[in-house]
Amino acid sequence: MNIFPFKSAYAQPTASTVVDKAIEAYGGDAYKDAHFQYDFRDHHYTYHFDNGVYRYERYNTKTKTKDVMHNDGSERWVNGSLVDIDAKLAAKYASSVNSVHYFAFLPYFLNDGAVNKKLLGKVTIKGKDYFKVQVTFDQEGGGEDYDDIYVYWFDTKTYHLDYLAYSFHVNGGGVRFRSAYNQRVIGGITFQDYVNYKHGKNTLVSDMDSLYESGDLTELSKIELTNIKPVKK
Repeated sequence: MNIFPFKSAYAQPTASTVVDKAIEAYGGDAYKDAHFQYDFRDHHYTYHFDNGVYRYERYNTKTKTKDVMHNDGSERWVNGSLVDIDAKLAAKYASSVNSVHYFAFLPYFLNDGAVNKKLLGKVTIKGKDYFKVQVTFDQEGGGEDYDDIYVYWFDTKTYHLDYLAYSFHVNGGGVRFRSAYNQRVIGGITFQDYVNYKHGKNTLVSDMDSLYESGDLTELSKIELTNIKPVKK
């Protein structure tokens, strides 16, 4: 990876401009009224988003449990019945559901109100140029994991999100790097899968592209969404 300066003020966009162009490239206005279902590992997900009004669901066919997130809170259902759970467990389930949808519908959520974006520069990965954007979150509105750090790499020509990395603090903490593949357009929105890599837990998120370029990351898993379909409201 080679970092190099921008040649002129005209060639240096802001982080917000890069993200806006990426959102447009991946679906634009289609994100504002998006309704989909898809499968990820052992769960079936439904996603309803209508200009900020949302309902996210996750259903496990084996355990017959359904977790629901919406503007007014979250719920857990077991065998079709609403059950009471403590606040800590409810937050854990809601965070898990939100995380899957967050990655599935990137880069749309990078313009949320609690998001802070910073352009780290322009880099080259495997012969292609990318805008490197760091994302942090305000504590208020940033969710349970507001102190996580994300970095996104956007192709300077297409604004495609080819790579991302993030730090996390749950379950002992660590860092991850994802490389996108299997890009496809469904219902006007671009979806993609990822190869998921890991490195030492104390690695800086901003260094993950250099480690990927040098072949020093360890493949951990595949992040694959299947059976993606638009659904009615």
